[in-house]
Amino acid sequence: MEEIQAASSSKPKDTNENSSPWIEQYFNHKCWFTFLTGCYSCEWQYREYEKTELGSCCCSRKEQFFYVCLVIAFILSVLFLFVWVETSNEYNSFDWVVYLGTGRWFLWSILVLSAAGILVAYTTLLLLLGFLLLWERIELNLHTSHKVLIFIVIFLCSILLGVLSHFWKDKWLIVGLSLQIFAPFVHLSLITVMIIISWPLAICVAHLESEVRIRRYRMEDYEQEILERCNVFKRLRALQLAAGLSFLIILLFLYLMPLGIYSPCVLQKENLGPKPTLFGHRGAPMMAPENTMMSFEKAVEFDAFGLETDIFISYDQVPFLMHDYDLTRTTNIREVLPSAARNHSSNFNWTFLSTLNAGQWFLKHKPFYGMKPLSEADKIRAGNQSIPRLTDLLEFAKKEQKFVLFDLFGPAPGHPLRNTFVRRVVRVILDSHIEQHLIFWLPGFDRDYVRYMAPGFQHVGRLWSIDELTKNNISIINVDYKRLFYAGLRDYKKAKIYINVYVINEPWLFSLAWCSSVNSVTTDNIELLNQLSHPLFFMTPDFYLLLWLFLDAFSAIIIGLVFCYHWVKELRKERWLEASVSADVERINLPKEKSEVQRASARIGRSPWTPAVHYGSSSRRQKVPPPRAVHSVKYPEKKPVPFKNTVKPVTQGFQHTKTSAREMSLRTPEPTLKGDEVTGPLTEYSHAKTHQNTPMLDYSEESSDTLESITSNVSYEMPLKKKRP
Repeated sequence: MEEIQAASSSKPKDTNENSSPWIEQYFNHKCWFTFLTGCYSCEWQYREYEKTELGSCCCSRKEQFFYVCLVIAFILSVLFLFVWVETSNEYNSFDWVVYLGTGRWFLWSILVLSAAGILVAYTTLLLLLGFLLLWERIELNLHTSHKVLIFIVIFLCSILLGVLSHFWKDKWLIVGLSLQIFAPFVHLSLITVMIIISWPLAICVAHLESEVRIRRYRMEDYEQEILERCNVFKRLRALQLAAGLSFLIILLFLYLMPLGIYSPCVLQKENLGPKPTLFGHRGAPMMAPENTMMSFEKAVEFDAFGLETDIFISYDQVPFLMHDYDLTRTTNIREVLPSAARNHSSNFNWTFLSTLNAGQWFLKHKPFYGMKPLSEADKIRAGNQSIPRLTDLLEFAKKEQKFVLFDLFGPAPGHPLRNTFVRRVVRVILDSHIEQHLIFWLPGFDRDYVRYMAPGFQHVGRLWSIDELTKNNISIINVDYKRLFYAGLRDYKKAKIYINVYVINEPWLFSLAWCSSVNSVTTDNIELLNQLSHPLFFMTPDFYLLLWLFLDAFSAIIIGLVFCYHWVKELRKERWLEASVSADVERINLPKEKSEVQRASARIGRSPWTPAVHYGSSSRRQKVPPPRAVHSVKYPEKKPVPFKNTVKPVTQGFQHTKTSAREMSLRTPEPTLKGDEVTGPLTEYSHAKTHQNTPMLDYSEESSDTLESITSNVSYEMPLKKKRP
């Protein structure tokens, strides 16, 4: 009796000590489930979730459809973000085009970039939450608001991609160029990503294998019809094959990817040409107002090879520097003369044009994203800039010995020089006495007259064929970089044509032009490109080959070790489970007359992941009477010590008590089974009620402590796997 009292007095203490980590783990899991379901389904109140069976459908067909829509929204948003990021070189042109349509200058390109980033972040978060819910085997239930937003994302991304494809087709050419230069590094990055993905994939595949083995172990002595009806093993094997084979195919494709990669920046050092020279596009528009003398002076400060500009002719025959067809964007004409703000730039006299301010707009709008702040002196100087004449630029270029490249725009209808504006510009250039070889003559009007009047001008062609360039005696071309790399770059270099491309602002594009032996580029970002001493992403073929082979071998070893580790870990867990069950059965050796008590308690505390729970009843198993067959529970005349069920549901705190067979025999009277009635101390639960409330327990996910506490207290009535000779 003293031993019993000591055991009973020490029992609550042990229970509290053992239950503390389980309670802590239970509430942590509770918060985790609440977070997942709250973000995905907007259900912030915790409730018990029944895990879905491995190999079965994770959710309804409706939810599967919306999850597929979520994947489509994610792919479209990522595609649009990638395209928009790669076209960052064209942001200023995009803002200018939108300005022409809206009449308002704003960094629309950055607004679109931010929106694309938000869409990608939103779809990525939902996709990750859905994956985590599937990982926890909780049925998906996407909230209605998320479903609506998913369709909005699909609609917006489809419209934006369609607009780019229809109105801005050349932007897709930029994506192709980016893949040329980034392909080797994308290849290396994707292999790194596959190494990271291999960890959760190995856990999943090994867990499925363990689940198959454990279920075969539990179901070996049952009827074959149950296996054929449930078909669970085929589903588990199909999941293994789909996950593992897909991963293997993608990995092999990445290992062989360099065989089909061509990158201009993967070449020998001796084959790398000289650094391209720089033409300041309208001067240095990221440091000063475009097409002003301050802008050209800033370009010369950073060693500009030449100066690029745009020329109009005023109504009184004075050539001046201006890019737009009206003066609203770069001058204060709306404040000075709002009624004539939309008039053509060539319809004003020079006396009026010279009074306009051409620098305040620059300080107000800051037309380029990422511009460096100006000093106070530069701010004052920029705010006082005016429209320069062509003669002002020619005098400055003559002084600095810089080349001049310009576009010449014809005047509006009714202008006095409508048909003779080219001859007027030639006369102004000749009157400036600038050296003729410093003039890159780009306009295609009256070339014969220009050749006759100024034989020293260097005539520049467009994206013409070699034969046409030879016919017109032209050895210089000025072309769009997007078109050049897809239209005979090698032929131009072979014919020794001088190549100038426009407009390149991004360092990766400049590196691509450098590796492709382009002679010069026109740029807005002359300060940054002037600082580059070598092309970015440059590597020799031998170095890339070594890096490729090393990373392939290293990744194969790491991925193989990861899969082996998790595979062996699951096999050890399975063996430990078999050993623990066998040891438990051998240790619990009750007398023969108590076999009925043992069987009754085993039926009450049957493991929830046995085949009886998963797959229904079997003819070879002892039939359990339905709940309505239990009529009453009779007590003996003398009030016995109540028999307490030593197996508690997992959802009730994960508490398990340890009671030895000796204590059970001392404290628990023997019940007797009479027909459909159970007479004895089973006062807490009927057999049917206990069987219904038994929670689902997955041994493949429990920790070793859980298994030890369960297997040391439960009398299992399950077939043991026979050892084969």
